[in-house]
Amino acid sequence: MSEEIFRTVAGDSEEILEEKRSEFIAAVKRVSTEDEAMAFVKERKKLHPDARHTVFAYLLRKGAARYSDDSEPQGTAGMPTLEAIRRAGVEDVVVVTTRYFGGILLGAGGLTRAYAGAAHLALTAAGVAEYVPFTYFLLDCTYADHPRIENELDRLGVADRNADFSDRVRIEVGLPSEQGELLCRRMVELTAGRCTPRELRRTMGLKI
Repeated sequence: MSEEIFRTVAGDSEEILEEKRSEFIAAVKRVSTEDEAMAFVKERKKLHPDARHTVFAYLLRKGAARYSDDSEPQGTAGMPTLEAIRRAGVEDVVVVTTRYFGGILLGAGGLTRAYAGAAHLALTAAGVAEYVPFTYFLLDCTYADHPRIENELDRLGVADRNADFSDRVRIEVGLPSEQGELLCRRMVELTAGRCTPRELRRTMGLKI
């Protein structure tokens, strides 16, 4: 498991910027490979078959970066989009901007501002998350203890959990490893030692 922490977008987004009757529709998606990035570009082209241009840029954690102006003047579309990604400080992300021409020429400066601006809007809407080391635990508890355990998990912000109800309640939870000690201590305190979390595995997880 790689312990490298990195920032990416928290989710997908789509935002529209209008400039002198031209419409710039920027869409953001989290990806992990170049194939995934290009598949999203193709998806956006199919979604907007009548658009004049479909500009894209992506930046991956392992260093791959690529962009396309898609027949816009060189340097006015793809590169500003890639720079918007870099300024946002995120990786493993692709931004695809669809342009519907409004009949008024924007000039090189206008195009650069519009593509950068549309990408910025979409990246801001997508939000930022971190991939950090996660630890998964098994909580084995009685039905009587279950409500207070669920309340404490809510208080700790543990969203990644899955419960099985049989003779007892068994809950698998995942949370940033830095919170693991606190979780274990609180479970023991709340149940007077009846529920002692058992570590299952460690991996990387998304901390939003």
